[in-house]
Amino acid sequence: MKKKLIWLMVSCLMVALLLLASCAPAAVEEEEAEVVVTEEEVVEEAAEEEEAPPPMVRGTVDPDISVDVYEPDLVWAGTTLLPDNHNSERPRIIEVNMLGEIIWEYPLPPNLKQYTNPGFDPELLSNKNILLVLPGYGVHEINRNGDTVWSYLDKKVSHDADRLPNGNTIFVFGNNDQTDDAQVKEVNPEGEIVWEWYARDYFDKPPFNTINNQGWTHTNAVTRMANGNTLISPRNFGLLVEVDAEGEVVRTIGGGVIFGDQTIRLKAYENADPFAPHDPEVLPNGNILMMSQYVPNRAIEMVPETGEVVWEYTVRDPDNWPVRDADRLPNGNTLITGTRKIIEVTPEGKIVWQLTLDATFDREEAAGHGFYKAERIGIQ
Repeated sequence: MKKKLIWLMVSCLMVALLLLASCAPAAVEEEEAEVVVTEEEVVEEAAEEEEAPPPMVRGTVDPDISVDVYEPDLVWAGTTLLPDNHNSERPRIIEVNMLGEIIWEYPLPPNLKQYTNPGFDPELLSNKNILLVLPGYGVHEINRNGDTVWSYLDKKVSHDADRLPNGNTIFVFGNNDQTDDAQVKEVNPEGEIVWEWYARDYFDKPPFNTINNQGWTHTNAVTRMANGNTLISPRNFGLLVEVDAEGEVVRTIGGGVIFGDQTIRLKAYENADPFAPHDPEVLPNGNILMMSQYVPNRAIEMVPETGEVVWEYTVRDPDNWPVRDADRLPNGNTLITGTRKIIEVTPEGKIVWQLTLDATFDREEAAGHGFYKAERIGIQ
């Protein structure tokens, strides 16, 4: 009897162990099933992390510079790089956050602070350095510590310079330029001139040859185009010029020749509005965005083949003239730089960001002391 009882207990124990063994994998599987994450969930989580912007870098407040319009959901967020020359004793390059706080600055050394007009123009390079036009002196490349790492000295430089993909630097001269001056030069890293363009080769004839307003052409911008041609902005001619690698004019783009109180319309654009172009840029759709300083100052997007204006924003406040820069941002907004205000506007013309210069200076001094250009740097 005792043996049967022991055998029965052993049998029950074995059955219990078998039942536990058979249940354990199911429990493990059940437990594992609770922590399985699908591929879709991983992608969604990664996307959420990518969409979350990094926190805004805070800076110092300048009492003369403030942001009085800011709609975070409608702007293309980042920092804004610009020259600040409202205090002629302390001209500088500044970078501000979306609140207008200064997060970086480069005060010009005493020996350079006189070279700021016309065209105190900074540009962020791919290596994070800054390319800087010092009108009447030359072009400098500085690093974020303020050290000059490259320079090309030339008294005949003003308004605009670009670093090209091949490492060369292209710049313009339009401040009191004459017919025998080169309006555009391209130099290599060693400082050798490798390309020049003279307006006289094409425009030294009526009605262009008698123009004189702060120089003959007052060329204020140059851009190397994707097709290898060069787009040039001789403001006084009221048009843009596209030239090929040999310097031959491929086409002129614009509405007329402007000098004094007289406007002469070109046959190709008899119905187009005249404009005084400043800082044109070629958009991905092939249109050209620029500022027109013809009164009233406007940012315009033009179809180059027809001269048709397909988008415009008019700056109606004369105290904000001259307006000299318009940049199309990746979200479709446009950053427009006037003398006293830099604004970001939507395609519908709504102001969603506005940086205001509160300093006081005479109207005659506006061009030399107000804002000139600005560049929005996206959040990295």
